[in-house]
Amino acid sequence: MALGLGQLFYVLLFFINGIAVLSEERFLARIGWSAQMEPAGFGGGESQSIKYKIINLISAVRTLMRIPLIGINIVVIIYELILG
Repeated sequence: MALGLGQLFYVLLFFINGIAVLSEERFLARIGWSAQMEPAGFGGGESQSIKYKIINLISAVRTLMRIPLIGINIVVIIYELILG
């Protein structure tokens, strides 16, 4: 019943996959979290709110992690098929 490192890795992988597949047009824009709806001061310093930092994080994960996630998911699927 203990949470091991393998299960923690799976939880992190599922969480990042969930962020990566969020549709900006269908979901994020509907709740007001679209990257196109940024305020004028979005790029600068301490005036950023938590909401805009989360929007920036979601955008970065969707941009930077798309290709590595494909490879990581393939490796995990093959691992599960072989060693189950």
